[in-house]
Amino acid sequence: MARYPLNLPQQLKQEAEALAQQQGVSLNQFILWATAEKVSALQQQLDDPQFPHITYRRGAAGIPTPVVRGTGIRVQAIALAHEQWQLGAAEIAAEYGLSPRQVEEALAFYSAHRLEIEAHMAREARIAEAQPDG
Repeated sequence: MARYPLNLPQQLKQEAEALAQQQGVSLNQFILWATAEKVSALQQQLDDPQFPHITYRRGAAGIPTPVVRGTGIRVQAIALAHEQWQLGAAEIAAEYGLSPRQVEEALAFYSAHRLEIEAHMAREARIAEAQPDG
């Protein structure tokens, strides 16, 4: 991994530290996530402008996966919590440390991109099934 000295305005650093703490990650990890999200979005132009709280991040398999911007929380996790666990937006927000608005937008994104997300989930299930038990 390459090192890069970074100078941030004090206010931006404080805000980033607070958001990183809310997500339960280090400032370094938060900045890495934010940079990866922005680079991926600019390269892919996948982000849907109707959903500003949702962006794409490349997963371990290299497949772009929609996540709540600034977090590692995948839209599919929120959709599963809503559909399988029957949790409401406020309950999901509390469970994942998100705002109700972020959860509502993730659920709306899931509705608008359901086929894409379900295809991704099916692909993940096939990969998991193919993995030898260890």
